Amino acid sequence: MEDYDTKLSSWAKNISPSPTLAITAKANALRAAGNDICSFGAGEPDFDTPDFIKEACINALQSGATKYAPVAGINELRSALAQKFSSENKIPNVIPDQVVVSPGGKFSCYLALLATCNEGDEVIVPVPYWVSYPEIVKLTAATPIFLQADKSANFKISAAQFENAITAKTKLLILNSPSNPTGAVYTRKELEDIVEVALRNNILILSDEIYEYLVYDDAKHYSPASFDNKAASIVITAGGFSKSFSMTGWRLGTVVAPLEIAKAISKLQSQTTSNATTFAQYGALAALENPELAKNTIVEWRNTFNKRRLKMWEILNTIKGIECMRSEGAFYLFPSIEQTGLDSSTFATRLLEEEKVAVVPGVAFGDDSCIRLSYATSDDVIDNGLKRIASFCNKILK
Repeated sequence: MEDYDTKLSSWAKNISPSPTLAITAKANALRAAGNDICSFGAGEPDFDTPDFIKEACINALQSGATKYAPVAGINELRSALAQKFSSENKIPNVIPDQVVVSPGGKFSCYLALLATCNEGDEVIVPVPYWVSYPEIVKLTAATPIFLQADKSANFKISAAQFENAITAKTKLLILNSPSNPTGAVYTRKELEDIVEVALRNNILILSDEIYEYLVYDDAKHYSPASFDNKAASIVITAGGFSKSFSMTGWRLGTVVAPLEIAKAISKLQSQTTSNATTFAQYGALAALENPELAKNTIVEWRNTFNKRRLKMWEILNTIKGIECMRSEGAFYLFPSIEQTGLDSSTFATRLLEEEKVAVVPGVAFGDDSCIRLSYATSDDVIDNGLKRIASFCNKILK
């Protein structure tokens, strides 16, 4: 077989594949082979896309919406998104030209970084992080600088930590609230303090708000771009429809950015994907144009997620060797396994092999002392899976 090592680019050789997708694929392969797998790996809701959204897409297909769309998105969707971000997220005076619809939230984040970062720039990435952030930064030729968020601070960085990490090369900070993998949600005061530091040091913020509707207890979601016009001038807000409306396979992400950055993102998209899938955008439009249906869906799903969150959190904290923070958002828990004496990869590998339970090792998110469990799964999987995790921990700690 020909050696292709010299033929591959440095980009291809230096980028790691998504470990969350790899875990899901391995669990699916074991299930297909006849194994009873309890999987906590999926980063997507276990509900189907709402019918009213699917019907809008079907109608668009039948009406001939199968051609190229405007690069930044169909006009109706961009206008609806501009109104949504102005009225709901309170970002000042958003106009449609500031909105770009892309093929997925991941691609939205990538384009935002590609439009703003150069070789030699530094991008501050709080740890634990979503697995794709460091790899996306590398693809822009910038350098990810990791900033550890302590467990004692509920996995959130402080404004002081942020300021101490800034160098002459710092270009951008990535924020993710509610967070994947920890479920942490920043308070308004915490975000205001971070934005103040960014403004004082002329640093951009990429605020990934893909889980904005999934908050629990007394937590509230805030968009950093909403604080005032100065904040809006340095914040790029990324989001999408994947998590809130179970549209992961539709590949629809959104960006709201200062006008010149939005134009740059659109230009980059024009030479990569041309546009997000045309007929899929009409499904997303239906989610915005039917607020009561959308709200009812979100409330129903959030209530279900909340019950699962509390059940899992309570049970995990009864398992020998495991300690779990009470998350406030998204649909993940990020318990510590430090007391088991195993690193996260060994723990996850043995758990899958010995108990047929799939979790994502925390090392994928920059913290080797934890594992990530998604509660976007059924009660049966939660009940059986946690029993198996308890059995596994009892076995290794006996």
